[in-house]
Amino acid sequence: MDVLIFGSGAVGLGLGSCLLKSGAAVALLAGEETINCLKSGGLKRTGIFGEFFAKPDTFEAFTDLSHIESKRFDTILVCTKSTHTQAAAETLASYRHLLKDQGKIVHFQNGWGNAERFVAHFDKDMIYSGRVITGFTRPEPNHVDITVHADAVHVGSLFGMPVKPIEPLCEAIAKGGLPCLPWHEIEQDLWAKMLYNCALNPLGAILEVPYGKLADNDSTRTLMDQLIDEIYTVMEKSGFRTYWGTSAAYREVFYTQLVPPTAGHRSSTLQDLKAGKKTEIEALTGQIIELAEKSGIEVPFNQTVYDLIKFIEGV
Repeated sequence: MDVLIFGSGAVGLGLGSCLLKSGAAVALLAGEETINCLKSGGLKRTGIFGEFFAKPDTFEAFTDLSHIESKRFDTILVCTKSTHTQAAAETLASYRHLLKDQGKIVHFQNGWGNAERFVAHFDKDMIYSGRVITGFTRPEPNHVDITVHADAVHVGSLFGMPVKPIEPLCEAIAKGGLPCLPWHEIEQDLWAKMLYNCALNPLGAILEVPYGKLADNDSTRTLMDQLIDEIYTVMEKSGFRTYWGTSAAYREVFYTQLVPPTAGHRSSTLQDLKAGKKTEIEALTGQIIELAEKSGIEVPFNQTVYDLIKFIEGV
């Protein structure tokens, strides 16, 4: 299997390490600093799934797709942040010859609406979505540490395509140490993750507190209840669904099962703001607001946290 990792941040390096360990031929695309470190020091993985080291001569590494001459790939994994989805889709459209016949693009990104960016340039049967609820950090440009793991990686199609074409990819990732399954219900998975992220990320970033603090305080708990209720209304009006039939059922699981294991985690949105980077708020709460407008629904709580994040971004 020939795989290109488009965006070799923490998630890209984590998935790349699994594919390399399973014996796949892997090429990594990233910025100059990361590529220089990979070429000189190899790819190192540590954490809960064990240590792994790939020597520099066991993979390819590029800073630009134009540097790839004759290579063709079975799969391209897009692991950029959702802020770069549009650019990634347009770039790959310009280099579609890098995909083999029947090749697939699988995006592993937060938020909703990412797959649609790709189907604007590629046929629907080429685009698959991945859901990751594993914690990856990057202590060094060429070092990924897997810190927490809640469930297997799931990969499936939002457009009703069969999962069989991506079974070899899932098997390779799993063989490399990270559980991964082809999944028929990827829409439900992505909306479950949207509910979790939209309830916690913006509010945790605005208040600069970890997730557990939000759940322990009555005032912020009430705010999250309202955010979740609004998202459920939008989701149902837009024709989407997830695993819990009502917002009340989801909130029970959210507070008792989902937040406690990540109580000490600080929002990726907060980390982006502290680093002076653009956040993924458009792919998260921004998508809720966009869908609400299409359905004629008001979402004042989601609108407020969105506006506050946009204000902080601009300061």
